[in-house]
Amino acid sequence: MQTCLIILNDPPYGTERSYNGLRLARTLLKAGEAVRIFLMGDAAACAKSGQKVPQGYYNIGDMLGMIIRAGGEVSVCGTCMDARGIAGEDLVHGAGRGSMDIITDWTRSADKVLVF
Repeated sequence: MQTCLIILNDPPYGTERSYNGLRLARTLLKAGEAVRIFLMGDAAACAKSGQKVPQGYYNIGDMLGMIIRAGGEVSVCGTCMDARGIAGEDLVHGAGRGSMDIITDWTRSADKVLVF
């Protein structure tokens, strides 16, 4: 089993980069790969719980929850959270406040690093 680190930078809505990165993460998990996701910049909002979207539209928060329940790890840049007024209790269940130390460790131990 290989470990894949996926770094997301884009907001949850408005572009499809974060959506596509999470779609890939789900497929990698189904294929038996270990997946870690680090959310930076505007992607910090991807982990905000309670997202309300129009019926029939994808929900990034729900997608992250599925990934976490499937064994994926999710960390959100703490500085990016602070800049956007997102508190730890605002995150989807299972996502954690991250740091540059965490992303450094995850990058060093990853077999593959993908950036969206």
